[in-house]
Amino acid sequence: MANPEEMYQCQTPNCGYIYNPDKGDRKGKIKKGTAFADLPDEWRCPVCGATKAAFKPLAGPGSVRDDNA
Repeated sequence: MANPEEMYQCQTPNCGYIYNPDKGDRKGKIKKGTAFADLPDEWRCPVCGATKAAFKPLAGPGSVRDDNA
């Protein structure tokens, strides 16, 4: 199971999709085991179409729960 630091959540309003490397992205033809950092630059959120820049990790520095941000 992927650690929260390896999962990224879309930050666009009304989305919240979580990219989990253990699952990949079937719609985007991303294989299971592909880390978020290894996703191609043209990859988009399968729910809302946002770019990778709209995502934050679930834990760790710069995360959605980082109290220091």
